[in-house]
Amino acid sequence: MTSPRKHLVKDFNHFITCYVCKGYLIKPTTVTECLHTFCKSCIVQHFEDSNDCPKCGIQVHETNPREMLRLDNTLEEIIFKLVPGLREKQQQEIEFWRSRKWKENGEEDGPRSKRSRLDDDDDGGGDGDYHRSDPQIAICLDCLRNSSLVGENVVKGLMKKFIRCSTRVTVGTIKKFLSLKLKLPSSYELDVLCNGEIMGKDHTMEFIYMTRWRLRGETAYPMVLEYRPRIDFG
Repeated sequence: MTSPRKHLVKDFNHFITCYVCKGYLIKPTTVTECLHTFCKSCIVQHFEDSNDCPKCGIQVHETNPREMLRLDNTLEEIIFKLVPGLREKQQQEIEFWRSRKWKENGEEDGPRSKRSRLDDDDDGGGDGDYHRSDPQIAICLDCLRNSSLVGENVVKGLMKKFIRCSTRVTVGTIKKFLSLKLKLPSSYELDVLCNGEIMGKDHTMEFIYMTRWRLRGETAYPMVLEYRPRIDFG
């Protein structure tokens, strides 16, 4: 009678490693369009610059590929069983970067992918939460064209103008997001409008939706916010 063959972890590496970073899958996340699986932080970061699957190249979604991602908790548990000590090592890294973050007042010295993964794993609220458990809202950010604004005062449109964020996000945060994406100088100021009305920097997306946008009816989705260079009426 022959003894059953023993399998080594490397026999399963093809199924439990990430195509992007080549390491073991951290928070395995599957693209529902093609069923390829990657580390959560790897695929989210990839979708910052592309709408295509990094492995097979198909277009995942025209505007928001993140909507087509699903966490695979079953695969995560399988990986933890196959790779001894992996769960404990991840927890040690989380604690290390968390303590380092506190000591350095949040300066990003660690590898971006590691920090991203730790933020994803941080269940204790604080800076790593980013309102992920909040109700979400889809928004279209449109550049308000004005032929009278010329030269350096013209603000360009976004390549990807559709975003999804927490309903608690404020107009001030949207302005910071736009400044970052459009690479505007820190002194450059924008107006954000809804239905032609300038929104205050402390207005939340929920407040704007309930008091300004919903008047258009339930079929008007996503909510459209327009932005332009700030106009000084004084």
